[in-house]
Amino acid sequence: MGFDNDKKVALKKIIEFDKSKKGSVDKPIAKLVEDINSKNDFYTTSSCSGRIVLLAQSETGKKHKADCIFMSHSKISLKQVKDALEKLPKNQVWFRFEPLILHVACRNIESAEELVKLGRSIGFKRSGIQSTRKMIVEICSTEKIDTIIAEKGKLLVNDSYLNILVRETNKKFEKNKEKIKKLKI
Repeated sequence: MGFDNDKKVALKKIIEFDKSKKGSVDKPIAKLVEDINSKNDFYTTSSCSGRIVLLAQSETGKKHKADCIFMSHSKISLKQVKDALEKLPKNQVWFRFEPLILHVACRNIESAEELVKLGRSIGFKRSGIQSTRKMIVEICSTEKIDTIIAEKGKLLVNDSYLNILVRETNKKFEKNKEKIKKLKI
């Protein structure tokens, strides 16, 4: 059994049934994921290239129960945000930018440490070993935006502030993209 069998099973599942809501690997990191999965000592278990999202919080406040109003894996415009906010739900609406996140299974502690060191050297400051049972490394960065913008069916911010959020998010998105280009395993 071991790592090689786990990798074979995991990669077969990715091909046959991607568990993400989208159903596929994000285009901006498809080549990176393919490169990682081609290495003897690594395979991806989950990934997201980074995204901008507007979430309507559930009554319970749990993220996995939130309704996605808008999502983009590329830069956005103020018009896109305003269009998405035309019909506001009664629940809180959150504006979020989430950077790249990769979960990578590693053959051993040495390969995991090598991957963490690489991630951190590029600027993925939140990279670290998440599990030693299966030796999983998470590669992630600190560039985030997470703020409430609507509640009880009313927008809490004006167009000027939304424009600032869009501008700053697009800057973070560009920085995230540049880091991804440097991530060669």
